[in-house]
Amino acid sequence: MDQPPADDALPGGEGAYDAGDAVAGLPLKPALEAVLMVVDEPAAEAHLAKVLDRTPREIAAALRELADEYAVQQRGFELRLVAGGWRFYTRPRYAAAVERFVLDGRQARLTQAALETLAVVAYRQPVSRSRVSAVRGVNCDGVMRTLLQRGLVAEAGTEPETGAILYRTTNYFLERMGLRGLDELPELAPFLPEAEAIEAETQEGVPSFDPDAPDTEEDDKTTEL
Repeated sequence: MDQPPADDALPGGEGAYDAGDAVAGLPLKPALEAVLMVVDEPAAEAHLAKVLDRTPREIAAALRELADEYAVQQRGFELRLVAGGWRFYTRPRYAAAVERFVLDGRQARLTQAALETLAVVAYRQPVSRSRVSAVRGVNCDGVMRTLLQRGLVAEAGTEPETGAILYRTTNYFLERMGLRGLDELPELAPFLPEAEAIEAETQEGVPSFDPDAPDTEEDDKTTEL
């Protein structure tokens, strides 16, 4: 006849399952690989250290070793440090295969107009919508709406003089661009006009615009994807 389980094997007993104990006994590199396979944004070394019950130094060393191993083996993916954390990415050599699989003939990239607008925000942030429009010489409401919806830009307070909403790039922007921080942006800012050079009438007096509003005829129609 089967014997009943011992008290210390029951939930809440001395022998109850402890996830912390289970994690502590795992090999570090495979554990890191398992965690990084399910992250939806770059994972910080401090967070990984807490989850895997290791020191930040151990985590940092293991991550760099993994990245080097993948590079030597020329795997189809690579491990990168971007936006303050680590995440798996497709190796550029195999990007065409992934693009064909994911897009299946559909166009999902940002248009030229969206890229130009994003560049102005990146180099002039925090910047108001009217100043972005002044730099580009075209109404950017539709493009800014697209960038907001995609999470590439976000509101960053208001302009003291006019009350206009200011915009900045996000961590998602850094992640998508493969940058650790804004200081890694290419030196292109000198080619953009200074804020003081933009005509005073381009400053807006309204606090914001409706990001869910439909595009108008005056909007930059090249934002359609």
